[in-house]
Amino acid sequence: MTAGLAHSQKVCFADFKHPCYKMAYFHELSSRVSFQEARLACESEGGVLLSLENEAEQKLIESMLQNLTKPGTGISDGDFWIGLWRNGNGQTSGACPDLYQWSDGSSSQYRNWYTDEPSCGSEKCVVMYHQPTANPGLGGPYLYQWNDDRCNMKHNYICKYEPEINPTTPVEKPYLTNQPGDTHQNVVVTEAGIIPNLIYVVIPTIPLLLLILVAFGTCCFQMLHKSKGRTKTSPNQSTLWISKSTRKESGMEV
Repeated sequence: MTAGLAHSQKVCFADFKHPCYKMAYFHELSSRVSFQEARLACESEGGVLLSLENEAEQKLIESMLQNLTKPGTGISDGDFWIGLWRNGNGQTSGACPDLYQWSDGSSSQYRNWYTDEPSCGSEKCVVMYHQPTANPGLGGPYLYQWNDDRCNMKHNYICKYEPEINPTTPVEKPYLTNQPGDTHQNVVVTEAGIIPNLIYVVIPTIPLLLLILVAFGTCCFQMLHKSKGRTKTSPNQSTLWISKSTRKESGMEV
């Protein structure tokens, strides 16, 4: 594991439809990487720097970051590179927002800029804000909105991968936990996590459950059969004893 890397876990989904993701977070500022370094790190593992197709995917990433930085993990402030960038020099600020493109070739037009962003100029690469301890700005807390930054700045990053047939880490319950004041119900996470996971737990246990039921039924049948046998012999034995007793008493009277 790279020095200073506090958390780097690849998360996949059991439905095989959603992409896999990896949040690479570094405790030490000196271990964080530039935009190009983050891009190469993702590509070296068969992925790409994160592109976001719509608001649902944005909310999914937010829920993962909330789980990543929950109390007790020791993870705090630190923005994350995503795959949006601008390749051009000397562009006016009016045309600037339209020049941003995804490094993986995605045609998604979804954007989640912070207030007054992008500022353009020499800032051409985009981060997702993650500064939970910072005082809110004009656009609110610096959490999950996007900001353009200089490409040589050092940040954490998020990778995105094609769905895996055999997921390495299925989504778990912590990702479903909504933060106080969070109105989003994480519908995408629920669909991809809890129900498929239950299916994958229950299906393999069906043969074992059937075997247990057969064994239990056989045992009950044998016990019932023995019980009937005992019931049949008991009355005969009782009658025979009474009969012998009666004959003796009759003889005595004579």
